[in-house]
Amino acid sequence: MKLERKFVEKPWGRTELPKTFGDTGGRRIGEIWFTDGGDLPLLVKYIFTSERLSIQVHPNDEQAHARGLPSGKEECWYILHAEPGATLGLGLKHEVTAEVLRAAALDGSIEDLMDWRPVQAGDFFYVPAGTVHAIGGGLSLLEFQQNADVTYRLYDYGRPRELHLDDGIAVVRPQPYAEDRASRVASDEPAVLVSGPLFSLVQAVDGDAAAETGNRRRWVMPLDGEVRAGGATAGSGECLLVEAGEEVDLGNGRVLVGLEGSL
Repeated sequence: MKLERKFVEKPWGRTELPKTFGDTGGRRIGEIWFTDGGDLPLLVKYIFTSERLSIQVHPNDEQAHARGLPSGKEECWYILHAEPGATLGLGLKHEVTAEVLRAAALDGSIEDLMDWRPVQAGDFFYVPAGTVHAIGGGLSLLEFQQNADVTYRLYDYGRPRELHLDDGIAVVRPQPYAEDRASRVASDEPAVLVSGPLFSLVQAVDGDAAAETGNRRRWVMPLDGEVRAGGATAGSGECLLVEAGEEVDLGNGRVLVGLEGSL
């Protein structure tokens, strides 16, 4: 089935999106969620930024369960477009104590502690729970994640939104980002971007996937071209949910295929 698109307004979003998403009607759209109206375990999002998102952190499953939440939140980002000078904040420049990080969040110096790195289209990052992070302005990216709406804001540049210092400091790992979680993805080659344990993500090119994924439910996201399964068709900016055992035609373009667990 083709998943429905849910347009989500954000203060850091954009009033103009790529043509495939249509007219925003003047709204500042920051995220587009793909949903079946139910409670799927994984979630696909497109994210469009005009300015930096808050500096934030997510809990892992164990920490979330201790707070009465159904799951934690790990995510990954595939950069689709980056304006000149666009950056991501991933981890800290050096390890600090939780107390130092709390003080930095309160006085704003956390901006200087963050490792802001320049990015470009084709960059890929896995963001484990506990990682301090922030998506910068001028970026378009596809995010694949655990379907959990649990974000602890540590700092928001003076914007009048709630912060969650107690919860955030309790789950954070205040240290540098693990570089083996980042990669550069060639646009013309199949690739395994993530292989579990919570979810996997594969790039297919011209119908050739880097791994066999047909034995379980898949989130199929064409970046260009079209995909087909069970009578449904999806193009760029859309997503098919394909059940286990069901055949899918990945077409002749570049497609991301996500699934639960490891390959």
